[in-house]
Amino acid sequence: MVKRFIPVKMENLLPAAEQAIRSCLRQVPFATVNSIEGQPGTSEQGPELLVRLSLPDKEQTLAVEVKNNGQPRIARQVASQLQRYLASRREDYGVFLAPFISSGAAEICTKEGIGFIDLAGNCRLSFDGVYVERQGNPNPFSEKRLLRSLFGPKSTRVLRVLLSAPGKYWKFKELSKEARVSLGQVSNVKKLLLDREWIREGPRGLALVEPELLLVEWAQNYDFRKNQSTDFYSLESVSDIESELARVCCERNLVYALTGFSGAARLAPMVRYQRVSAFVEDMNDDLLAALNCKPVSSGANVSLLAPYDDGVFYGSRSVDGIEIASPIQLYLDLYGVRGRGEEAANAILEQEIRPLW
Repeated sequence: MVKRFIPVKMENLLPAAEQAIRSCLRQVPFATVNSIEGQPGTSEQGPELLVRLSLPDKEQTLAVEVKNNGQPRIARQVASQLQRYLASRREDYGVFLAPFISSGAAEICTKEGIGFIDLAGNCRLSFDGVYVERQGNPNPFSEKRLLRSLFGPKSTRVLRVLLSAPGKYWKFKELSKEARVSLGQVSNVKKLLLDREWIREGPRGLALVEPELLLVEWAQNYDFRKNQSTDFYSLESVSDIESELARVCCERNLVYALTGFSGAARLAPMVRYQRVSAFVEDMNDDLLAALNCKPVSSGANVSLLAPYDDGVFYGSRSVDGIEIASPIQLYLDLYGVRGRGEEAANAILEQEIRPLW
């Protein structure tokens, strides 16, 4: 059963935070937790929790900033807040606590000299002879809802545009028009990418700064099965089928694009393939009759895909008179293919995508 992501409310988070702190510190046999006190007011007036410890030769206070988001942007904000708070309390040690601390956020905490603890059991504390580190526990809080928001059909139209020109600054209206989505959709995507620090925002607009991190996470969450695939068999060779598909679609003004190994073979050939794969905007009986393809349940050598969103055609290009899906789309479609799909995806990344970045 898929968990539904529910952001943890602060009033529910603080009791769990205390338990996580005690669990982490239990790994330090010579440290005794004397008290965990809640701080009144907002985080601007001080961290949410102060943890009083007894060590063999001194008393130690941990200033713990608690947030319900453990992404890098929040970690950077917390580090700044704690550094201001600790400027007059140099003996104290700052700690960031959230339901789940992402790897990027963990790196920021380490670099900024603060500790971190999350409710998944991951932690890193380093002060006055105390060193505790435990990482690698998975996120127990399902992020399906957030991932659906970032990698849903409308949102991915924005991602395609950003990935096509990393480093370019986009105004909201310009990006909305190019991606064919609402300004509100652009705003939602912006927030999710800012939290991960994959884009920067300035007077000139938005610019993608971590394109490969975005592309890989998208590929890991991409489900090829969202496209409706119908399998056929043709007596013709693979190359003849692809040429005939291009001719028929051109004659009928149908939008199409080869994808998978069919597309990769024309941009970064790595493997031999025996099946045609193509997106077709309007797959009808007339088209199938013209291609002389017969539906089959096994032994297919043609897979025609009704796309989950027409954004799959964004950035398509013509190679030798045949439309090929963009390198971004080819990477997504190949990444999860068993066998040599990942190898072909990496070839596309290395030869076609990275040179543009």
